[in-house]
Amino acid sequence: MVASVTITTSLELLAAQVDCEFLTLPTGSKVFSRGSRADSIYGVRRGIIEVIGESGERLCYRPGELFSYQDILWRDGIYRNEAVARTPVEILRLDRLRFLNLLHNHPTLAVLLISQQHERLREQRTSGTCCY
Repeated sequence: MVASVTITTSLELLAAQVDCEFLTLPTGSKVFSRGSRADSIYGVRRGIIEVIGESGERLCYRPGELFSYQDILWRDGIYRNEAVARTPVEILRLDRLRFLNLLHNHPTLAVLLISQQHERLREQRTSGTCCY
């Protein structure tokens, strides 16, 4: 009998992938730069990543959260933001094709990502940082 594993978070699902890379970066390190090729999705295991948008807007991602998935889904294939480690971090990296295969094989991951985005919008609305 094969034991099944229930994965309850998007980060656990990402970490379970065979080809997932684990990276440790010091404070101030760039994860990716605006305009570079969007080839991977990232998840935070430890620390804080700050994503800075084209207009200077800033979002922080904490343990358990995925970031950059929006950029790898766009057709032009470039990062629209830059990501910087604001503390020492441990992050997961999964390339674009494997992430898209993961979405195909685990459609509930899309629901988890939508839920994460919904929580972000709720936080922004509550704090008054959301622009319409």
